[in-house]
Amino acid sequence: MSDLRHRIIVAGAAPDTGNLGVSALFESTLTGVARRIPDARLAVLDHGRGIRPGRIPSLPIPVDYECIGASLSRRLYRPDTWFRIRLAARLGGLGNAAARRFLGARAILDVSGGDSFTDLYGPWRFEAIVRPKQIALEHGVPLVLLPQTYGPFKDPAYAERAATFVRGAAMAWARDERSYAVLKELLGADFDPVRHRCGVDMAFLLVPREPTAAIPEPIAGWIAADSAVEVAGINVSGLIHHDPDKARDHYGFRADYRAVVDGLVQAILETADTRVVLVPHVITPPGHYESDVEACRQVAERVGDDRVAVLPDAYDQAEIKNIISRLDWFCGTRMHSTIAALSTGVPTAAIAYSPKTLGVFETCGQGRHVIDPRALETRAVLAGLIGSFTMRGSARASLAESLPAVLAGAEEQMDAVAAVCGAPADGAPA
Repeated sequence: MSDLRHRIIVAGAAPDTGNLGVSALFESTLTGVARRIPDARLAVLDHGRGIRPGRIPSLPIPVDYECIGASLSRRLYRPDTWFRIRLAARLGGLGNAAARRFLGARAILDVSGGDSFTDLYGPWRFEAIVRPKQIALEHGVPLVLLPQTYGPFKDPAYAERAATFVRGAAMAWARDERSYAVLKELLGADFDPVRHRCGVDMAFLLVPREPTAAIPEPIAGWIAADSAVEVAGINVSGLIHHDPDKARDHYGFRADYRAVVDGLVQAILETADTRVVLVPHVITPPGHYESDVEACRQVAERVGDDRVAVLPDAYDQAEIKNIISRLDWFCGTRMHSTIAALSTGVPTAAIAYSPKTLGVFETCGQGRHVIDPRALETRAVLAGLIGSFTMRGSARASLAESLPAVLAGAEEQMDAVAAVCGAPADGAPA
């Protein structure tokens, strides 16, 4: 078992979802641990089959890891279902590769997809999210809940189950003050400020990477280092764009999302000599109901202006962050697209339909740039976004003041997480 002394498993950040926000959590977590514990044997839970090798092409040294397939499925004959993994773990591993890795882990770092530790997405999603937490606690493996949103919980029974996992964790982080308040409420008298802390989203630590695939024209020319053209980026969420009824009935939208996005693009083109790049952040197969790529293309077609271009789906999470960092202003609906902008100093607005976004923006002193379509009608949302665009100069200056402390805090929290995994307390290499 000695060669597994630093086996560290990352849960809730599968790199195979097509959601670049989740992939950003995956990469920033693994690279953050690898920098502090160079001899760590890293693994990440994903939705594939069996155990497979993976590599992050980070610099200066690539990070190697294992993918461990683990899925909530009714096909109980498959060894990579949570039922079989949990059963095998109870029996000492019993020929199950995933179970053996859980039993030999130094720690399990669980980020719950950033915002999925809730019952809002239904019981099946909740069960999938809690399985790695459950196995960790059942077998005494230190569980670290990385910075994430806790709740909301509609059903008190789910809130109590969530509280059980939080109480059993070796360390639990919230990613903003609002979520920290929920964490405290879950813990009640068991709250311990040493173990239960407020931090920032792990994606703030994602290092931008130069794209491997060429950036097409006209976008490449617009964002070139010597370009005099101002460029605004807009992320369009396929989840919201493709189903207006769901946006209204499930998410509580009062505003017309399509009208907001189209109106924002047109307003930018009319009020400034600015180009617009539409940026997908969830990459799914063609026709998928969540596809940001298709949503961006439809917006570009409706606007019909050659000063608007769609970024292709050829880039990973770190490459997209590199591209976003070259923009002059950004507006996102997918929260991690906005984190890619905020964390690189780009003045940013959000079309937010969840409290999670406001908490993250407030961490950077940018709360005024969060516009909520659940509380505002279409005209008011559009006015708020145009106001944010107009204030981009002052927003850049205020972000430049607040960002160094946020990034320093992100590094300090990673030091604390690594210490639980076996690194020295000061974060020096083990």
